[in-house]
Amino acid sequence: MIFFALAGAISPGPVNVIASSLGARHGFWRTLPHVAGASLGYCAVILLMGSGMNLLLQTWPALVTVTYYAGTLYLLYLAARIALTPATIPDSHTVTPGSHWRHNALQGLLTQTLNPKAWLVALSGVGLFVPPSADHSAGLWLFCAISGVVCFVSVACWAALGTLIRRWLQQPRHQRNFNRALAALLVLTVAQMLDGF
Repeated sequence: MIFFALAGAISPGPVNVIASSLGARHGFWRTLPHVAGASLGYCAVILLMGSGMNLLLQTWPALVTVTYYAGTLYLLYLAARIALTPATIPDSHTVTPGSHWRHNALQGLLTQTLNPKAWLVALSGVGLFVPPSADHSAGLWLFCAISGVVCFVSVACWAALGTLIRRWLQQPRHQRNFNRALAALLVLTVAQMLDGF
């Protein structure tokens, strides 16, 4: 379970790319709300998939298509926002702490719950590790807990990566190139998901 969760959570994806961007802009500690929101969002996706959402999606396949493309549009919107972010000197004092926590936690939650990759990994994991049996609920909660912890650590690693290059990003040219590279990586991730769909 741990290795499966790690493979799904630490590989490049929308949530991780955004975590690197936030880490570079705001620093590691101020990116933790995004990390926490994304981790809670992934736990919610797993619980939904394990509680019968997969049966609902099998019953109405059009719902899969609609949610897949809605998630894709949201991720492309985030890519555009990252690419168009003006170059500024990274500063952790530009917003009030309360609003920053709420905004980034909500952004992490939305990004993860609208992330097609999260739904596909959760569906696979529930199918592999949560067999339909008498102890289905216990298995689902165990898989959810392990996945939540692994997701938190993995996304935090990407936030730390962004934080490590923060000093390099003091130059506006480097910052613009970094933002464009992250946006391009996010678009490529979306394109790869669409190719598999």
